[in-house]
Amino acid sequence: MEKDMEQFLKKAEVLIEALPYIQKYNRKIIVVKYGGSAMSNEEFQRNVIKDVTLLKLVGFKPIIVHGGGKEISKWVNKVGKEAQFVNGLRVTDEETMEIAEMVLGKVNKQLVSMVEELGINAIGISGKDGGLLKVEKKYSNGQDIGFVGDVTEVNPKILFDLLEKDFLPIVAPIGLDDACQTYNINADDAACAIAKAVSAEKLAFLTDIEGVYRDINDKSTFISRMTASQADELINGGMIGGGMLPKLNNCTDAIKSGVSRVHILDGRIPHSLLLEIFTNTGIGTVFVADGDELHTALTQ
Repeated sequence: MEKDMEQFLKKAEVLIEALPYIQKYNRKIIVVKYGGSAMSNEEFQRNVIKDVTLLKLVGFKPIIVHGGGKEISKWVNKVGKEAQFVNGLRVTDEETMEIAEMVLGKVNKQLVSMVEELGINAIGISGKDGGLLKVEKKYSNGQDIGFVGDVTEVNPKILFDLLEKDFLPIVAPIGLDDACQTYNINADDAACAIAKAVSAEKLAFLTDIEGVYRDINDKSTFISRMTASQADELINGGMIGGGMLPKLNNCTDAIKSGVSRVHILDGRIPHSLLLEIFTNTGIGTVFVADGDELHTALTQ
């Protein structure tokens, strides 16, 4: 009985620790970018969906923006094509664009189904719906990479309408240009643009890494909190490379555009989103505006 009581008290402590965060972010919008290996199996997917559903049930207004790169590559290979990348961006010809849109639509509705199973109303849309994401053709260091788009404009009205009606929006990163041509969008870019447009309180990137390291090969260099200026210094110092570089740029861009907190965390860790948002220490890297207090309560 004594051991049971200890477990009950620990559970109560966890709930009490979460209380100020629930109070602070009640009715606030949080954008969750979900992709990478965190989507690689159903167990990972269900853990993330449970986290987002709980956020909604305790008063947050979550929006999910998802990727599907690994699944797209799988289906591209199935039709006898080879996935090509330039500077980390998928080269998207007309056939690949068609495959990408079909796969992202399939992933989108899978996530909707998982949310609905938990008793929450979700609606899956793409950036084409309601003119949500307008794009222009993206080039990679001057190279033509096909139907890949840069977000030029966000019309968040459809998202505000869905949130007001108590739906959880799940967005696939597809957009239209001025000629109504369909383009694939990097999911990080789409999430960042949406977070800025809806004045989100938080933007969380669920990734394949625990957070940001000064030296990726040295686990002792993990950075749990940093300001936008500190992130800029890290970027300009040439210490960050690969896929983390554009992610960091998105983080600083979002902070400078008024998003209060941006998080990078490992989506493969069960319930990492809840641990990051509802505990004093968190488990990932959180970005804040310059001059923001980093060492007081509610820094998350």
